[in-house]
Amino acid sequence: MIALLIAGGFSLLYSLLLTPLFVRGFRRLHWGQFIREDGPKSHYAKRGTPTMGGLIFISGAVIAYFLGKLVMGEQPSPSALLVILMAVGAGAVGFVDDFMKTRKQQSLGLGGWAKIAGQVLIAIVFAVLALRFPNAEGVTPASTRISLFRDLPFDFMSWGPILGAGLFVLWVILIVVATSNSVNVTDGLDGLAGGASILVFGAYLIIGFWQSSQSCVANPGEAGCYLVRDPMDLAVVAAAFLGGLVGFVWWNTSPARIYMGDTGSLGLGGAIAAFAILTQTELLLILLGGLFIIESGSVILQRAYFKVTRGKRIFLMSPIHHHFELKGWAEVTVVVRFWVIAGLFVVTGVGAFYGEWLLQQ
Repeated sequence: MIALLIAGGFSLLYSLLLTPLFVRGFRRLHWGQFIREDGPKSHYAKRGTPTMGGLIFISGAVIAYFLGKLVMGEQPSPSALLVILMAVGAGAVGFVDDFMKTRKQQSLGLGGWAKIAGQVLIAIVFAVLALRFPNAEGVTPASTRISLFRDLPFDFMSWGPILGAGLFVLWVILIVVATSNSVNVTDGLDGLAGGASILVFGAYLIIGFWQSSQSCVANPGEAGCYLVRDPMDLAVVAAAFLGGLVGFVWWNTSPARIYMGDTGSLGLGGAIAAFAILTQTELLLILLGGLFIIESGSVILQRAYFKVTRGKRIFLMSPIHHHFELKGWAEVTVVVRFWVIAGLFVVTGVGAFYGEWLLQQ
């Protein structure tokens, strides 16, 4: 519990106090944001605002986690290290994309397939490592079963060790690529993706803490207990990301002093995907990340409808937050209302998680 408070508090202060220094440094490096020419005209004023802000809260979260463990004299757990691996790995893919944008002085960096290839590579490494490092009870960080509130009966390994392992890896790739790109799509307005992600990390903090208090190791034979490896450490990492994002969003809200860039959005998406897999709540992510699904779904629908109808559109512009901007909503109005929607999804998801536990009693 103390490590959780240390991690959350330190990462918050790190982002809140150091972001202005990072802003000055990024300006000197000419790491400025580029704006889509076909986007809302109001966004043109944002051109040149420092980007790659994901470096701030990702580094802050990582340092905060290790600081919390150091102060408490505890060893880092495999589960927490896997979340960090996923966040840093996906963030590195985004950093390459952001860096190429600043070098080329255009709004396009890595190609779409190159980004996905990087995400797939990180997901494969994560999937392989997540099935290793069993604890004394033989529990590994990830399970080969599909999960909702906990593991469901279906096990990929029922198809055999080779095919089952391959299907598990594909399942992890699907979750990682879908989540990281959905958060990336949502990052289009000042503070939108950051604020929504704060709520999701808050949900995983609660889930990890609750799973720790109701662990099958601490409460053997108790109805509704959770067989999850390192749930408290997952809560500590969630607190570190939550605190770092709160400090960052202070500077990222309209008018933003800095943007997270693909470095931040892909890193956040990777971390959220890792939490879903390691807390055994993969399908629950559909609710917890409901806003991200709406955002990415609007892009998919727009493109599919455009191709089928040969030029017609459902929305004035996708992702859907730009549609409401073009309808005349102020940027702050869109962001706050979308935060409310994200919050409703998260509250519903956490409520469903707790409700399932009550039904087990």
